[in-house]
Amino acid sequence: MTLILFLLGLILLAGGAEILVRGAARLAAAVGVSPLVIGLTVVAFATSAPEMAVGIRAALTGAAGGDLAVGNIVGSNIFNILFVLGISSVIAPLCVTRQLVRVDVPIMISVSILTFLLAYDGRVGTFDGLLLFACAIAYTIFAIVMGRRDVPPDPDEYAVRYGGPSAGRVFVVNGLYIVAGLGLLVLGAHWMVNGAIALARTLGMSELVIGLTVVAAGTSLPEVATAVMASLRGQRDIAVGNVVGSCIYNLVAVLGLVTVVTPGGLPVSTSVLAFDLPVMVTVALICLPIFFTRYIIARWEGGLFLGYYVGYTAFLLLAAAEHDALRTFTTVVLFFAGPLTLLMLALTAWRQSRREFEVKA
Repeated sequence: MTLILFLLGLILLAGGAEILVRGAARLAAAVGVSPLVIGLTVVAFATSAPEMAVGIRAALTGAAGGDLAVGNIVGSNIFNILFVLGISSVIAPLCVTRQLVRVDVPIMISVSILTFLLAYDGRVGTFDGLLLFACAIAYTIFAIVMGRRDVPPDPDEYAVRYGGPSAGRVFVVNGLYIVAGLGLLVLGAHWMVNGAIALARTLGMSELVIGLTVVAAGTSLPEVATAVMASLRGQRDIAVGNVVGSCIYNLVAVLGLVTVVTPGGLPVSTSVLAFDLPVMVTVALICLPIFFTRYIIARWEGGLFLGYYVGYTAFLLLAAAEHDALRTFTTVVLFFAGPLTLLMLALTAWRQSRREFEVKA
């Protein structure tokens, strides 16, 4: 019954997020926002709704739920970058716009570092949450204002494009989609959190590890579906923008709001401070040189991201089980895989800079 409850919650989360994304994206199109900005803001915020629903529900259940909430948010960001971007770029190389490289990725890196600094004392307090949520509002306004400079609103063109309701019914119909999606998210989060905590106790695993792996992957299913479908349809701005925007909103909106509604704020365990938060910051930093090289995420780079995620998950499971192979695995990653990756990134960046220099000359 525990497993069935968990799976039913997961299905409701995915379905609710799909309905929410559809309504939110069509509303954005109706008011005239570019595809990149739709991915960075409306779709990103909508696909972060499962993390928010699970985070709020989990944080209000007590200390165990707090570990699950923090693990879900941090794990979702790691999953989004390494797995979602990885699988999307393996399907088809992803083009990255200059705006992402120059504006949005640096913002993602900055809020990742800010989150680490706020959590460094072992707790994200109420004031910290208000600061993060204020950043979410500021980022949303900035992105929409910048995006509307390029795409004028045209509700009538929206109606023709989607074959949907006339301009006068756009907001009503898609508003109902959003409300229905939110309802499914709330119910799904309730079932999934209860199932995840019970499953963790049954398997002898901590709520933190379950949040970093199973729940993080589950609540990121909307990002997976959105990015993969956008990649297959050639809408690569939405694919990359969705991932970058989701990572930003997970920290500033989801973590911010969850912290504000949780009495006393959220405690952050020493293991998250020592390992998971640094990993989150590192994968955010890695995006910049990869995105910068020819403004394309190549297939081999996507494969590299997927390999990183497999290694990260393997480390968590080995550490949770206190397996004898943990020390050997850690040594291989630190002294072989890590330096080799840095060397490949350095060579790629050098080739790109040399190519640009030859073009200018």
